[in-house]
Amino acid sequence: MARTKRGVPTGGLVLVAVMLIGLVAVSLRLLPGSPFESRAAARWGEPTAPADRATGAPTDRRDRPSPSPSPSPKPLPFAAQDLDDLGIEGWYSWSVLDRRTGEIIGSDNMDETSTTASLIKSWIVADYLRRTATPSDAKLADATKIIRDSDNTRTQQFYNSLGGSASIKRLLSTCDLTDSSVASDGGWSRTNLSPRDTARLGACIADGRAAGPEWTEWLLDEMRLVRGTGDFGIRKAFPAAERKTIAIKNGWVDRTREQENHVNCLAIGDTWTMGVMLRYPIEKGYEYGMQNCQKITAALLVRP
Repeated sequence: MARTKRGVPTGGLVLVAVMLIGLVAVSLRLLPGSPFESRAAARWGEPTAPADRATGAPTDRRDRPSPSPSPSPKPLPFAAQDLDDLGIEGWYSWSVLDRRTGEIIGSDNMDETSTTASLIKSWIVADYLRRTATPSDAKLADATKIIRDSDNTRTQQFYNSLGGSASIKRLLSTCDLTDSSVASDGGWSRTNLSPRDTARLGACIADGRAAGPEWTEWLLDEMRLVRGTGDFGIRKAFPAAERKTIAIKNGWVDRTREQENHVNCLAIGDTWTMGVMLRYPIEKGYEYGMQNCQKITAALLVRP
């Protein structure tokens, strides 16, 4: 064994030196202000903060900002009302659908049906547009005449090209109608629709199922431009500034076999759709139903 001059083993000195160096290093890491101070070591009287937490962040949950509450959806401009005091003669019914939720409100008889007359033209044009890859300019001009001016001749041409009553069967399935049916004689004018299904038809047009995504806005724009005799009813109950934003398609016909006038109204707003239908003695004329469609709507409106 190697020894120093005084007889102490050389290996023992080396061990002692290593131990002393280790003690000095530990002391320097614990000494405040030392360049070797450990940043993870807790200081006297100070808690150790997690490495990923800002030292200036509040520790009390009450000091944290609360999340902003989601705004409540804008209520519909309609509320169910008892309309018995309106003094309207004959049968009438109404329904409103919330486009955001699908919720439907309406009269007790909103599932009863009446013949649509020209109101069904909104579906016939939608069905044609969805099923035609590239409508010609001439056919689009015809569709405009059907919607804006309620042209019967062009409607019949479209209806025939769509397979007649097969188009109405597609309406029932595409738009999930529950109350309505194809006319017994197969004609488009005598399609049986309820006010509840009329509101559903409006939602079907608005969400793109009826005309397809490419043509939905085109059809809605045409329905906002309805003019002449066909411009009556639901949207007339709204202020003038709002009327131009509401898409409509109405129907009116005198049924000599039943000795009744049938007047019907469909409207599509930004968050709602609405159907109103009336039947009453034929001698009262069209205007009686047109005015009462507006009267019913006005009675249901809730204005701020």
